[in-house]
Amino acid sequence: MAVLISPPAAPAPQAGPRGPVERGGGAPAPARPGLALTGAALCVLAAVLLGFAANLTVVGHLKHARDQQIAYDELRKQLAEGTAPVGGRDIEGRPLALGAPVALLDIPALGVHEVVGEGTTSGVLMSGPGHRRDTPLPGQAGTAVIMGRQWGYGSPFAQLDRLPVNAMVTVMTGQGKAEYRVTGVRRAGDALPTQGAGPDRGRLTLITATGPAYTPSGVLRVDAELTSAVQPGPPRDRRSGWIGTAEEALKGDSGAWLAVFLWTQGLLLAALLAAWAQRVWGRWQTWICAVPVLAALGLACAGAVTRLLPNLL
Repeated sequence: MAVLISPPAAPAPQAGPRGPVERGGGAPAPARPGLALTGAALCVLAAVLLGFAANLTVVGHLKHARDQQIAYDELRKQLAEGTAPVGGRDIEGRPLALGAPVALLDIPALGVHEVVGEGTTSGVLMSGPGHRRDTPLPGQAGTAVIMGRQWGYGSPFAQLDRLPVNAMVTVMTGQGKAEYRVTGVRRAGDALPTQGAGPDRGRLTLITATGPAYTPSGVLRVDAELTSAVQPGPPRDRRSGWIGTAEEALKGDSGAWLAVFLWTQGLLLAALLAAWAQRVWGRWQTWICAVPVLAALGLACAGAVTRLLPNLL
């Protein structure tokens, strides 16, 4: 008589601290939502930090070069057509926009050849030196002030402290070429120039930061006196000292907080979508598509954060 032998029964699952534990090749337990959120937050932090470092170095220098080329083409066209600004307003009488090209600065002793934009906010100085809006344009009576970054975004004024006395500085505006002779370099606590700028005299002050790389600790000023003919200047919309805090030396632009918030929200959303797509699509497919998006959003967010930092950095 045949004897039927039943297969051995599978062992019962052992109880763990949070319920039965599956054995064998069962499906893995779904990832916890908290881990996905933590991973997304770490992605946001890494993207912002990498974007911040890139903005102050490689990407920032590339942005500066591109913006300078665009501004140079625009200013050259305006000079050829006779429409370059000679004051705080354009040829149609409208106030100049922040960053509008107003002059071409040349410092042969330092190899500086930069287009100067209107305004001195941190955002304007990302594209090159800026003209302080409550001062006359170079070549006109009074003291014209131009600020530039020490290290970030092309570092146009990185060697300003090495500019020797009697060195020549030229500035091309809509009124022609203005020539200046350097009279001295000033740091905090140094005396003001003894020879002031009157109604028939002109002076130029170049301003940047002092201190180690990317950690400004003070302000450096280079004074130069006008040696060419004084050009007439229209009345200024802003009297001396009447500018916003964001346009003062070593100040950041508090108006950038909204942009920081919006870019950060977009970056966090992209990181969460990448974490979700990795579970349903696959690791490599997701990151091939997600890395460029996260990098672009990280750079945009870091650029907005940089505007909060001192404008002479």
